[in-house]
Amino acid sequence: MIIVVTGASSGIGALSARALARAGHTVYAGMRATTGRNAPQVDAAAAYAREHDVDLRSVELDVAGQESVDAAIARIVAEQGRLDVVVHNAGHMVLGPAEAFTPEQLAQLYDTNAIGTQRVNRAALPHLRAQGDGLLVWVSSSSVRGGTPPYLAPYFAAKAAMDSLAVSYAAEVARFGIDTTIIVPGAFTAGTNHFPNSGKPADEAVAKAYEKHYAGLTDQVAAKLAEITPADADVSVVADELARVVDLPKGRRPFRVHVDPADDGGWLVAEVGDRIRSEFLRRIDLGDLLSPAAGGTG
Repeated sequence: MIIVVTGASSGIGALSARALARAGHTVYAGMRATTGRNAPQVDAAAAYAREHDVDLRSVELDVAGQESVDAAIARIVAEQGRLDVVVHNAGHMVLGPAEAFTPEQLAQLYDTNAIGTQRVNRAALPHLRAQGDGLLVWVSSSSVRGGTPPYLAPYFAAKAAMDSLAVSYAAEVARFGIDTTIIVPGAFTAGTNHFPNSGKPADEAVAKAYEKHYAGLTDQVAAKLAEITPADADVSVVADELARVVDLPKGRRPFRVHVDPADDGGWLVAEVGDRIRSEFLRRIDLGDLLSPAAGGTG
């Protein structure tokens, strides 16, 4: 299959691109600044492809810009004649008291984590719809429905927005023969750049005011997350699970897959929510939208 992975310069994105390539797919690792700060990641992907004899390529793709997204998808289709799988992985995390983030910061975070998926879908879905086949994989977060420690509110809210978009899209593309899976990683404290590269609130005065009652909270949360996560937890299991799901037959893929060694309980809430969704769609005679049409048409 021909696959594009957004946000594939590091972390889950890079690991997923490699896992999918090892499975025999042609994979485009989408990342921004391929000739700038991410040039070393482009070289690393090329080296990995040579060393493992797999088809892993890099493509300039910045989910924050429609022109960049359009150009990336156009290049892939021009080179391969089709596109089969879109992995929505690009994201960014911030740490700090919610009040200390400006509205502009929240808008930027939503843009990266949620609106960016809309840019990619608008570029890719016309091709998938014309084929009557395809798969959207959304990399969500257990925080959408599970345990939510303080000081991560903007990130949690943006991920929840993306997750809700994924749920609605699933029904709206099903009759075109397009499948959907939502991968839900837990809070892996190592193996990704989420925590080391997390953003900070712009309003330092407000952030400082919170220190009166919440001093050291960020370090406490990080330490506790590491403590409740099994020592052998490896974020690569998320990539392996994603690759496994992609290789399942159309219509047999799970709607949602949790990979959370710390077990924050998100799977339980999601199970109820997804069951209610299924039951409601059947009640209003739209049960066919729960799985992709076998022979979708553009």
